[in-house]
Parts: sequence; structure tokens; C-alpha cells
Amino acid sequence: METKTRMRWPLSGEVIYRTEDALGDILVIDKGKHRVLSFGSIFEQSKIDPARPYLPVHEYNRAMLLPLAFARPQHATVLGLGGGSLVNALYHLLPEATVSVVELRSEVVDVARRFFGLATSPRISITIEDVRRALPRLPEGATDLILTDLYDAQRMSPVQTQRRFIDQCARALSTEGWLAINYHELPPENGPLFMHLRALFAVVLLFKSKTGNYVLYACKECFDPMGSDDPRLSELEEKLPLGWRRLMGRVMRVV
Repeated sequence: METKTRMRWPLSGEVIYRTEDALGDILVIDKGKHRVLSFGSIFEQSKIDPARPYLPVHEYNRAMLLPLAFARPQHATVLGLGGGSLVNALYHLLPEATVSVVELRSEVVDVARRFFGLATSPRISITIEDVRRALPRLPEGATDLILTDLYDAQRMSPVQTQRRFIDQCARALSTEGWLAINYHELPPENGPLFMHLRALFAVVLLFKSKTGNYVLYACKECFDPMGSDDPRLSELEEKLPLGWRRLMGRVMRVV
């Protein structure tokens, strides 16, 4: 079902496309120079500049890419596609890497391809499935980077706070692999989830975005996080101007 509509929606802008599936609305909204993916609530699921779909607009999306300052993954896994900005950024930054995506809704994939410039390439594979079934089937040590951004119209998926989910991510990561999770609300730092993370990973880091989201990073290999003056950040900035140095300066170690 494709429509241009004048119906009132929680987000401002021109709704240029609307469809729905069993889980609800999927809208594409043009707001000035940006294009937004919405599931019919007040939240923006993705936001891009159509002229540069590989450049994430949301700060938390940009921050989720910071593990690329520490590692050069040959294989990356993205859990939750949205408009595909993370996938496009990885495809742009890592020309020799492959990217696997797990997305629950096939209509979201179609919208990302049609309206958000999602790259089509043999290096990108997409599985339409619930992550709770797909993640356990990943072979041990199969991926070097997992970016997880699982949200519906109203909230973050509670899967991201479950220790079983963290176990499955850790098992699927290679020895030097990185995990990055976007949290709308941060679990208690002295609670069971963080205790579990510290038991599984050598390094746990945290970034707080200006919109209140938190990005949690975890790595199996022990290392000293670099400062914001590291020359690798300049190299990344030349490839993709995200403000890497500024973002890195706000990363905190979780004790």
C-alpha cells in the first residue's frame, strides 16, 4: 500500500510514503533536507540526508561506529536495519568487509532500499527473522563487529537487556570483536547486566548522546582506549565526516 497522505502524524514533515504490516505503520517523511523513517510514533527510527545516505545524522548512530577507530572488521553484523544508515556507513568505510543484517520486518527492508539509499551489493546480506532465532545460529567467532539497534514504534526491544542476548553476541564475536548497543535507557551500572558484561568482556565503554541515548561498547581483548588526538581519527574523518574526534572525547570507561 503506497500513499501520499495529509493525515496527521506525530512527526512533522511531508509523508511521502506509508505502508503497514502486522506490526504497524511504516512511514517515510521528508523534513527539509532530511528524510526520516518512522513507525508512526514520535520517534525517528532513521534519519538521513538523501544526498549522502552513508552519513548517519543521529548522533547515537554516529557513536555506534566508534569501534572502527579501534579495529578493522572483515565481517560486521547489524541487528535491526531501520533505514540502513549503519549498513551504508559500514559499506562505505570498509570496502573489503562483508555486512550481515538481521531485520524482523520485510517491509522495512523494502523501504530502506527504495527511499533511504540502502546499498545493494554481494557484500551485504539481509535475513528477515526475529533476532532471537537468528543470533543463536551464528557460528562461534563468526563476526568481528556487532551493532545492535532493536526498537519498535514505542520502545527499545527488551531483548537488548537480557543476559542471554549478551551471551549470544559474545559467542558470535571473534577474539578481537566489538559489540555496540544503543540503549534508550541505561541499565544500572551496578546491576546484573553490567556485572555480566564485565565477566564476559575485557573492556566496557560508554557514550551518552545529547538526546539521552547511551551507546555501550564491549570488547573481548584488553587494551588502553586511545585519546581523541589519535591520528586514526583523522583518517576516518577524511573517509566519513562524523566528528570522530569530538565523539571519541566523550567515551567513558565503565569501571
